Amino acid sequence: MARKTSRPRSPRKVSLKVPESVRVQVQQAADALIQSVLKPTHVKPAPKDPQFNYIVDIYAMWHRSYFYFCAVYRCPFPDRLSEFFESRFARLEYAGNGAFNLSCMRHTGQWLELFANLTLEECLESIKSQPHYLP
Repeated sequence: MARKTSRPRSPRKVSLKVPESVRVQVQQAADALIQSVLKPTHVKPAPKDPQFNYIVDIYAMWHRSYFYFCAVYRCPFPDRLSEFFESRFARLEYAGNGAFNLSCMRHTGQWLELFANLTLEECLESIKSQPHYLP
């Protein structure tokens, strides 16, 4: 009798198609938050004698049914691999009917879903006020 070597597969998560009107609404609201709160708070002029990487830009983008908030960092050291790199720090997942699941990036490189079925306004308020969503 042959041994079964494969493990049972876990069910695949089904992602919903995001309507174009929702994409536009989320992008506009996120751009307003970035311009009014995130950039003034986190994007500072380049330090005179930089000791660490520093943020030079913050932007947001859609990828499939996920909406990401991203920070662009500058690496000022002469032995760097690249002058700039980006890091995603918050993610909204479209859950349908105007609701979103909100996740933050852990130090392990894994997304951690902290809130489920929030409205867009609740998500943006959490990104603005919660320490989990710092770039």
